[in-house]
Amino acid sequence: MKNRAIKKNKKRSSKASLIIKVSLLLVASLAICVTAYAVYLSKQAEHAVNSAHEDLEGREISTLREEKVEPVHDNVSILFVGIDDGDKRGQGADHSRSDALVLATLNNKTHTIKMLSIPRDSYVYIPKVGYKDKITHAHAYGGTLATIDTVEELLDIPIDYYVRMNFNAFIDVVDALGGIEAEVPYALHELDEFDKYTINLQPGLQQLNGSQALALARTRKQDSDIERGKRQQEILSAIIKKVASVDSITKYDDVIKAIGDNMKTNMTFTEMKSFLSYLSKGAPRIDTLNLDGVDDTSTGVYYYQLNQDSVNEVKETMKNHLGLNKASTSLTNNNTDTNSAASEETSANESSQ
Repeated sequence: MKNRAIKKNKKRSSKASLIIKVSLLLVASLAICVTAYAVYLSKQAEHAVNSAHEDLEGREISTLREEKVEPVHDNVSILFVGIDDGDKRGQGADHSRSDALVLATLNNKTHTIKMLSIPRDSYVYIPKVGYKDKITHAHAYGGTLATIDTVEELLDIPIDYYVRMNFNAFIDVVDALGGIEAEVPYALHELDEFDKYTINLQPGLQQLNGSQALALARTRKQDSDIERGKRQQEILSAIIKKVASVDSITKYDDVIKAIGDNMKTNMTFTEMKSFLSYLSKGAPRIDTLNLDGVDDTSTGVYYYQLNQDSVNEVKETMKNHLGLNKASTSLTNNNTDTNSAASEETSANESSQ
């Protein structure tokens, strides 16, 4: 009896050991599959970013920088250039005008973003042609490089990175995030990305898909280009907050893959991941800035004449946020306590603009 009990216990022990081994094998196999899939997605994302990457001829870094910045450590700027390339829907359309210009500065220490919308009809000096014209024309004159040079001329702020996207890229990114929440100011009957009047929205805070968000960003029939700029800031802020949310972490690869052939940037895959890491720390505080000015039709052509005092104020605000004020001893050592204090001191004024 005793031997029989011992044999029975050994069988149970052996069976239990087998179950444990099989379970461990299944877990290990699952872990390998998940890891392999994650690597596959990462490689896909890397391929998408590499396809979208471009270096602007003759411009390794801004002439307003002494050294190349590193997003992980330095305060940096990003210029978002939205273009409508019509039927082409491709990135060879350097002759197209910019439909939206938004400049963002990121401060690593304070985990804040300053966001400026530049009205497309702003009358500014365009270095590429050597005279003043609407800033939207800069892209038509010389593509992204001409646009960057014009913004740097206007604000005396280095443009470290740029993201140029057409309508398709914008829609794909919003859809990859599962849509965004935005305030629709009035009843909207607007063109979609195919230039057909299929977008119908009612006023109020609501969830928008990519096509609807694009229509909200484009419309200006019922107000002005200035109000449209503010809406674009709100939409971009909503996208940033959505990317920074916990439930969007698993969507990062989808967001990066969504850029496809419809976006161009000077960011490398490593740099783009650094920005996603910045956002994964939690939603940053976003302060929106605007340029004051007046409508001018004195020449028979409509221009938006910028108020120079407003330009100077925005310029100093963004310089302080980047750590480029006069007290700075280095353009790339941006995270000093002095600069942080200067940034915080101006934040109350900016958020009210």
